Amino acid sequence: MQRITILLSILLISTTSVVYAESKIGYVNFGQLMEKSQQGQAVRKALESEFSSRDKQLGASRDAILKLEEKLKNDRSIMSESNRVQLEKDIHSKKRDHNRLRDEYREDINIRRNEEIGALQKKVYEVIKKFSQEKSYDLVLTQAVLYASPQVDITDQVLQRLNSSK
Repeated sequence: MQRITILLSILLISTTSVVYAESKIGYVNFGQLMEKSQQGQAVRKALESEFSSRDKQLGASRDAILKLEEKLKNDRSIMSESNRVQLEKDIHSKKRDHNRLRDEYREDINIRRNEEIGALQKKVYEVIKKFSQEKSYDLVLTQAVLYASPQVDITDQVLQRLNSSK
C-alpha cells in the first residue's frame, strides 16, 4: 500500500512538472505600458491642457499671497496698526481662498485622471488579452511580480500592439 502511494506521488510530481514545462508564461509591465504608450501620453497631455488654466490661476494666487506677506514683513514697522491688521486679515482670507481652490483643483484633477486612466486600463487589458490569446500564452502576469526574466517579458511586444491600435 505504501509503495502504491509513493509511486502515485512520484507519478503526480513528474506529470505536474511536465505540464508546467509546456506552459507558456508571459509578463507585462503594466505601468510601463501606461507610461510609454501613445494613449497614455495622450491622456497626460489632455489632462495638462484641460487643467493648465486652473494651475496658472493657483500659481498667480500663491504669488499674490507671497507679495502681500513680503509687504507685511518689510512695512510692518512703518504701518499703522489698522493697516497692519487689515493686511493680515487680507492675507488670511486670500490663503483660505487659495487653499480651497487648490483642494478643489486636486480633487477635480484626480477624478478626471481616474476616469481617463480607467478607460485606458480597459483598452490595455483588451490588447494584452487579445495578444496573449493570439500567441497562445497560458498565463500572463501584470502585477505583483518580483522578477521576470527577459524571456517571459512581453511588455515591448504588447506596447507595439497597443501603439498600433487606435
